[in-house]
Amino acid sequence: MSSVLDQQRSAPPAGAPRPAPQRRRTRLLAVPQARWALAALVLFLLALPVHLLDGPAWLWGTLFAATYVTGGWEPGWEGLKALKDKTLDVDLLMVVAALGAAAIGQVLDGALLIVIFATSGALEAVATARTADSVRGLLDLAPTTATRLLPDGTEETVDTGQLAVGDTILVRPGERVGADGQVLDGAGDVDQSTITGEPLPVAKQAGDEVFAGAVNGTGALRVRVERDPSDSVLARIVKMVEEASETKAPTQLFVEKIEQRYSIGMVIATLAVLAVPLAFGGTFSSALLRAMTFMIVASPCAVVLSTMPPLLSAIANAGRRGVLAKSAVVMECLGQIDTVALDKTGTLTEGTPRVTDLRPLPGSGLDEDTLLTLAASAEHPSEHPLARAVVAAAGERGLPLSDTEDFTSAPGRGVTATVDGHTLTVGAPARLLDTAGHQPHRAVAAELEEAGRTAVVVLRGQEPVGVLGLADRLRPDAAATVAALTRLTGRTPVLLTGDNERAARRLAAEVGITEVRAHLLPQDKVTAVKEWEAQGRKVLVVGDGVNDAPALAAAHAGIAMGKAGSALAVETADAVVVRDELATIPSIVQLSRTARRLVIQNLAIAGTFITVLVAWDLIGTLPLPLGVAGHEGSTVIVGLNGLRLLREAAWPRLTEDTA
Repeated sequence: MSSVLDQQRSAPPAGAPRPAPQRRRTRLLAVPQARWALAALVLFLLALPVHLLDGPAWLWGTLFAATYVTGGWEPGWEGLKALKDKTLDVDLLMVVAALGAAAIGQVLDGALLIVIFATSGALEAVATARTADSVRGLLDLAPTTATRLLPDGTEETVDTGQLAVGDTILVRPGERVGADGQVLDGAGDVDQSTITGEPLPVAKQAGDEVFAGAVNGTGALRVRVERDPSDSVLARIVKMVEEASETKAPTQLFVEKIEQRYSIGMVIATLAVLAVPLAFGGTFSSALLRAMTFMIVASPCAVVLSTMPPLLSAIANAGRRGVLAKSAVVMECLGQIDTVALDKTGTLTEGTPRVTDLRPLPGSGLDEDTLLTLAASAEHPSEHPLARAVVAAAGERGLPLSDTEDFTSAPGRGVTATVDGHTLTVGAPARLLDTAGHQPHRAVAAELEEAGRTAVVVLRGQEPVGVLGLADRLRPDAAATVAALTRLTGRTPVLLTGDNERAARRLAAEVGITEVRAHLLPQDKVTAVKEWEAQGRKVLVVGDGVNDAPALAAAHAGIAMGKAGSALAVETADAVVVRDELATIPSIVQLSRTARRLVIQNLAIAGTFITVLVAWDLIGTLPLPLGVAGHEGSTVIVGLNGLRLLREAAWPRLTEDTA
């Protein structure tokens, strides 16, 4: 079947963008936690100047009280529900600390604590909702209808959910494949990057496998359905992301791991400080005063604030560098990783093909510019990614293109056009050179392919005049990033890719990666991550595509390349590299480790203050004002210590010495 006729009948106009799937994205203020956090922040900002300028106490007191209610009722309620289940969590700890601060006159400190925790909880809730949106939106990649061919040769349009194994469907140019299956007839260049991550469309012909959701670029295909639509590779990606998100071990901040013992211990100790003196004949007023002082100096304000300022400061610093960590938990987790798995296309590489070699053949009478001009002129009407790369290369050199006549395209073979009175054919060497019988000239194409390039031959008439080499270009900072990650983790990163093994190993050798796993489908990447996690490793996965999303969700931490990354990968990942600067990944890992060290320092400082003040109160007589001053002093110290990560100098520059 002629692909030219197919294109005229069904393909969209040249240059017309394909309609993108609609995204159902949760609005920020549609999340209740975000609305309450915003209300608490606004009320706090209204109360702050009134309080600092010694305004009416009734005014700032009312505003601060409203801040406590709007920002604290939900975490407080969650804490009470946990208490009902005989557990104490950080939500209740935070509310108690804030109320304790208010009880001793430190209303501002308590309100600030409420706002910090409410904002953190809102960001986490929004990130969770957006991830769910993208998982649902992934289903839009699969078409809702397909053209089924009946035994008598007629066509009918049916919902893809009605397709059964053994049915035959027709996939025209520009359409998405309706179900996983095998090509029975026809040929086409199919873009299946959403499934395999391959950077270029793949030529498909009879006997080849195609996946639901892949886009047929040129040529019509008759496909026999091999899997039920509910069990397609795309449907399994959705299931894997959902299952990984649900079964991933819940991660806690460091302070949350000690909250149970500390909270229970403080409650028991306060009651003991009140009861013991009474048991030995002490007066109730003196015992109560000592117990109140104990409760104040043992209050976990400094402990709670030991964690958030360093992590939030690290998040802010990373954000200025184009890396968005979605929560404080994420920032802490990034510093724990000891194994890194990198995707190839769009992560280590730029994700788009570029012309790397121009080889005019002896006797053709052409130089590099003339060869490129001829190829670009012939390819100009084509929408194939390789054709766009050739045209872009000519544009970069400022080469004028000639008018094209009689343009035709043959899937898997190439294009033919008349340029300046000559018939030019540009396409795959294996198809064109074999047909024309020019075996000696295959050596140049074989040399380029051996070097990991995609070879494209140019024929003038029936005579080959040159060969072009194209490749997905490595990111300039890829090798330096791999070296920095190796130093940080003590292990060389692993390359996980759906691309072919020869291309993957050649690229891995360029950047210093020794372990390569190629030809991987999304479930294979998840299997690799689970293997490492079962060995006790904490894995960081870096990727950009739909096919990377399940592994991003299953890993201890996931980072998405955001500039060209799919919506699902960006929402599923724990952090996003907005500017596509690969070198920021080792820097964010090191910044996370620095933040963790500051958290431990802060806990040591807070613990020292609490220990000294508690001992003073129990052994001697600690004046209440001095206890308050010591308690608030420790809170200020740990807060300022954590804010050190806001400085420009706190951002690690780990790749400069290896770049």
